[in-house]
Formats: sequence, structure tokens, C-alpha cells
Amino acid sequence: MITRTVIRRGLRLVALASAVVVALAGLLAGALLLQFTGAPAAWAKSTGNDALWLGHAWVDGRRTERDVEQLAVRLRTTGIKDVYVHSGPFEWDGRLDPAKHPKSADFVTWMHRHLPGVRVSAWLGQSVKNGLDLDDAASRANVLAGVADIMKAGYDGIHYNFEPIGDGDAEFLDLLERTRAYTRLLSTSTPQIEPYPLMRPAGRLVLGHDKYWSQGYFQEVVNRVDQVAIMTYDSGAPTQSLYGGHVARQAALALHLVPDDKSLVIGAPAYHDHGLPWLDAAESVATAAEGASLALSEHGRRERFGLALYVDFAATEEDWKEYMTRWLA
Repeated sequence: MITRTVIRRGLRLVALASAVVVALAGLLAGALLLQFTGAPAAWAKSTGNDALWLGHAWVDGRRTERDVEQLAVRLRTTGIKDVYVHSGPFEWDGRLDPAKHPKSADFVTWMHRHLPGVRVSAWLGQSVKNGLDLDDAASRANVLAGVADIMKAGYDGIHYNFEPIGDGDAEFLDLLERTRAYTRLLSTSTPQIEPYPLMRPAGRLVLGHDKYWSQGYFQEVVNRVDQVAIMTYDSGAPTQSLYGGHVARQAALALHLVPDDKSLVIGAPAYHDHGLPWLDAAESVATAAEGASLALSEHGRRERFGLALYVDFAATEEDWKEYMTRWLA
């Protein structure tokens, strides 16, 4: 029989646990707000090493060379050096169906003609939660066969985006190592780096998968690629200041972990369908740019550092204006 004493003790424990959670949340918020204070240095802007994710319409026949000419007009006035064009996804067994990117060779030719200074990478990936099993050696072999085939279209590189990849995933590291045989330029999107201790296990407990990577595993990935793009959006931050602090923290950690001879780009949300109203209001290209600028100011000058806009088909004129005025200027 449950006595009143037992009930009271249980309620006290619940209250104590709630107080601890609130206190920790307050400490986290305070730390992020502190990251987003001060003014960035005037020089902490684009170095001409920015990137842009492009949608599938560029390689499936919906876009023409005329569209590429118009894209070139915009991009010539920016610092964008890399574009990742969506050319997949892989099938559940890792195969890459050529029918998904029938115009990839044409697109690469057009891009090299109108934007010879911009590198074009095939953006390839798949869901690895109840989908593609990268633990399976045969599936990884199929992925590599697809990479070898699509590189014949003339791409400058491969840009992977598998989600969610768990912290410590050895098979993903194996895939990166083996992809080197097929491309001179290898980049990958990455989850966010664990901002503060214990946030990775806490996030995993809530989501059922890793939202964050440990610093050690992030470095293991960096060691195997030429470029990393940290997806700093979908942060869960409810205000602009907290999101800005989140970006500044991610950029600061990455600047410490990515050596100068590799490229680091910070993902900026040029889209407006987060699914949660407060995220649409909190996350923006302008706030991401300011967070990145603050981190760069603290770190010191760095050449291979930029902003990566996600994604062309959702970006508004306001998003482009924010990029031009808050990051490029």
C-alpha cells in the first residue's frame, strides 16, 4: 500500500528533478547568450569560400542552360566557391539509379562554362534510420559503385549527407576512406558538435539517435575529408539570440577542430518551413552570419571558412539580401 509519506517523497523527488532541469536549461541559455555578445570584427566576413546546396531540379531535366546562366548572374557577385547539387538519393541497398540524375553531365558542363571558378559536387545521401544500412558491407560497396559512376559526369567532387550518423560510427569512416579512390574533392554534411558536456547523451535519450557528435568523432571525420559543412539549423533554439549563440558556439568549436588546410562551412537556414513557428522566427541567414562572424573574430583570421546556404529553391530575396549585407559585405 502506498502511504502518504511515500507519495510526498515521490513528489519531492519530482520537484527536485524538475528544478535541476530548469537550472541546467538556464545555465545553457546563459552560456549561449554570452556567446552572442559583442561586435564582430570588420574583417570577419566572407573570404570567398562559401557554399550553396542546390535542389534536384538542376539534374533531372527541369532546369536548362538558361537557368544556369541566370544562376551564374547571381553567384558571380557572391563568395560562393562550392555548390552541392542533389543527385540522389541512394536506394535502400545503396545503389544509385542513373535515372535520378539524367542531366547531371549537362549541368556540370553548363556550370563550368558559366562559372568556371565554382566547384560542383554531387550531393548524395539517404536516411540511415530504418533505411540504408551503412553497416552492411554490400550496401557500402553499392554506394561506392554509384559514386564511381556519377563522377563520370564530370563532377569536381562528392558531398555526402547521410542522416542520422551516430557518434563513433566506424562504417561511415570506412566509407569516407574508400571514397577517396574516386574523387579528389570529398566533403560531407555533419551534425552539430556537442556544445557542452552531457548534451549528446541527453539529446540521444530524447530523440532516440545522436543529434550531436563528440569532438573526437568529429575530428575523425574531418581527417578523412577535404571539407565539412555543419548543419547548424534545426537547433531547437526559441529566440534569435539563442540561435545566434548556438551558431557561434558551433563555429568556435569547429574552428578549433578543423585544421587550416581543410575547408569549414557553417550551414545557414535559407528556408522557412522548420515545422515549428518559433524556429522560423529564430533561425535566419542574418543570425547565422553574425554568429559565424563572432566566432571568427574570437578565433582570428582564417581563409578556408565560409557560410553555406541551405537551400536554393527555398531561399527568398530576403535571405540573399541578408547573406550579401551581413556576411559578404
